[in-house]
Amino acid sequence: MAKNIYSHSIDLKKLTISNAPRNEFAEKIIDIEYRGYEVEHCHDGRKIVITKPGGKSVFGHPKKEDIQVFIYNPENSELWQISHKQILEDVTAKCEENPVEGKKLIALLEKTLNGEEPNDFISDIRSLTFHTGEHPEELIKAYKWIWGQEDVNYPKGQGRLMSWGAYEKLLKSL
Repeated sequence: MAKNIYSHSIDLKKLTISNAPRNEFAEKIIDIEYRGYEVEHCHDGRKIVITKPGGKSVFGHPKKEDIQVFIYNPENSELWQISHKQILEDVTAKCEENPVEGKKLIALLEKTLNGEEPNDFISDIRSLTFHTGEHPEELIKAYKWIWGQEDVNYPKGQGRLMSWGAYEKLLKSL
């Protein structure tokens, strides 16, 4: 899996927004100032960070309230701009490695999709063991923000639900 990685220091401000109902979460993202934010901490010392504006353009018009989501390693200043595709590939590999644990991972992703805060079930996330790919904590916490981004970009459409169909299909295949 090719990763879009930048090596650069970044000035971050700490920000906490609860994974509230999707419209509230999206509104809070829209209300933040343009800059970089540290939004989640992970067990291995990496952080989930966002930048605003994110740079998405639709039909040549920038989405000014959009954000970008990164997994940041403060030890070496690496910023990995993680994507839907990369997370799906990682989760698929995990499901192939261990279908029982894979189903649990998808269930925890669904809790996040439905507005639950990953830190509220962090022990369940950290209990998952895979030899493949990233730790589930980084994937779930990054997806919280990617789904928030999708709700900002597509407020009258499916938003976060656009990516969920792939996980439903994956579950049916297990």
